[in-house]
Amino acid sequence: MRSLPRRYAQASREALWAIGLAVAYFLWWYCSAYGLAPETDALPTLYFGLPLWFLLACVIGPLLFTVLCAVMVKLVYHDMPLDIEAPEEESQHD
Repeated sequence: MRSLPRRYAQASREALWAIGLAVAYFLWWYCSAYGLAPETDALPTLYFGLPLWFLLACVIGPLLFTVLCAVMVKLVYHDMPLDIEAPEEESQHD
């Protein structure tokens, strides 16, 4: 079983990754929505019937960050017991 300080360090690392991914998603959305929006009253070029800013901010962004979230959970997050004392059978395997 991992010691309590190591579990806290792992939990802090996981929380920082989650916050980082949330900030990255916000930046993606903000830059796509406001950075690619047309500046004039002219109609924007449409891709699949949607303006590019909307396609990137509201269609591709959520799909991309859902995949990134799944990858993050698979690679960064570790399964660990939440109880302080491990049962006897778990402590023999560690």
